[in-house]
Amino acid sequence: MSSSSPTAAEAWLNRLADHGVDYVFGNAGTDFAPLIESLAEAQSDGASDRAPSVVPVSHEAVAVGMAHGYYLATERPQVVMVHVNVGLANALMGIINASRENIPMLVASGRTPISEQGRFGSRDLPIHWGQEMFDQGEMVRQFTRWDYELRYPDQAPAIVDRALALAQSPPGGPTYVSLPREVLAARLEAPVEVGPVRPAPTRPAPDPSAVDRVAALMEGCQRPVLVTSRADHAAQAALSDFVERHRTPVVQFWPGRLSLATTSRWNGGFDHRGAMARADLIIVLDTMVPWIPQVWEPSPDVPVVAVGPDPMFTDMAFRGFPAQESVSSDVSLFLTALGARLDSWAGRWDPESVPSGPPSADPLGAAVAEVVDSSVTLVNELGCDPAALRFDDPRRYFSHPVSGGLGWGLPCALGVKAARPALPVVAVVGDGSYLFANPLACHQTATALGLPVVTVVKNNSAWDAVRKSTRGMYPEGAAVSAAVMPLSSLSPSPDYAGAVEACGGRGFRVADPGDLSSVLATALEMSVAERVQVVIDVDVR
Repeated sequence: MSSSSPTAAEAWLNRLADHGVDYVFGNAGTDFAPLIESLAEAQSDGASDRAPSVVPVSHEAVAVGMAHGYYLATERPQVVMVHVNVGLANALMGIINASRENIPMLVASGRTPISEQGRFGSRDLPIHWGQEMFDQGEMVRQFTRWDYELRYPDQAPAIVDRALALAQSPPGGPTYVSLPREVLAARLEAPVEVGPVRPAPTRPAPDPSAVDRVAALMEGCQRPVLVTSRADHAAQAALSDFVERHRTPVVQFWPGRLSLATTSRWNGGFDHRGAMARADLIIVLDTMVPWIPQVWEPSPDVPVVAVGPDPMFTDMAFRGFPAQESVSSDVSLFLTALGARLDSWAGRWDPESVPSGPPSADPLGAAVAEVVDSSVTLVNELGCDPAALRFDDPRRYFSHPVSGGLGWGLPCALGVKAARPALPVVAVVGDGSYLFANPLACHQTATALGLPVVTVVKNNSAWDAVRKSTRGMYPEGAAVSAAVMPLSSLSPSPDYAGAVEACGGRGFRVADPGDLSSVLATALEMSVAERVQVVIDVDVR
């Protein structure tokens, strides 16, 4: 680095490296000049290890999705940096998705220069007035755990420490920092003692008396069921051990992350039509929506226990789902404590007859299941029915966030691939989800960074979720009988296969989902042997 005192930009990048951040997924603007200069100086001085790998991503939503996917694969938070308020606006949907799934990441954006003249980095373009805001952090405050603006250069290391620690503080989520250009460019007036990296807070352990009460409920029932929608690696291991020892099925309702292998004998399905319908005790593990009350809810005489680092989901304005017990705890620590308290007690379920709900009728999912094995990571965004899939390892499947911000799947798959470069990654997405993902930006980024992901596009030329919702509310209505339901068509379909070919990849078109398995097998071989990204456009109309 430079012989004089470091700039705030240098201190910022150095501290990110101290924290072991692998990537800054960036989409730059005029505010990035001090960071770019710092990176170039580090490269010329042979000190590039003093900064994470800062990679250009050609759309902000793609950058946030990649950080999301990288965390899912590694459980290590990464950094996103975007251009002032306009870049932050493009990143917002991804931030919402990360917030609702409690994905830790540090999101930073520049802030348009504060001063009009007289300082190094003052405004020198018309946009620097047009991008001024009263409160830039307000744009994301509802969906971040903490936000701040860098005010003095010597704050940079401490702000990195606090932002990453709070992002990982249970239940976890994005944090945000805005970086004014003049402050980034300014030099520290005196050396700053940075000390060791500040660790994230420890995971909350359960109240022993609450564990005793839940254990008493377990011992008084015969058919307990655990309901989940996500689990980290520690919870996955604890859950697998718990269900085997205590003969307890697991229902995974709208799982963003699998909690249990789908091949487990204790897999109780993906909704109330499985084991949940027969339960005489339901324990909800860190699940925002364990069932849909309009469709089904447990009988009033079935006790419900809610467990999680924030079992009341206090970041939501309104949420029902009353529980007899509400236990604030890390899921893995709770299951370990409950298992120790139960000792050898076990439910009365017969593992040979644990109901898992009706079989899947999804031909596309069946075709995917023929090819995807335990070596492949699958990212699913409204592409196929998880009930059609088989996973021995729950860490090999990720699905769309409950927040429903479309366009998450393909960027997430790119982040997973960046984290697991030696393993194949497949994204199965609806055609609407593919369009929302800014596919050209995704494919250009994949080519630039060498991320050969295979993408399967479920092409029904429609917003199927819109059609299903309308049919559900108005089954005999005019929209159902219309030749084309208003506001639900995606016809004519673009040339999805051509989009990846424009970026140097390979595209295939499949007219019948039954033919997908052979094409997908070929695509996976190409992605591994030739390191080329592939898109398969599957017509399901």
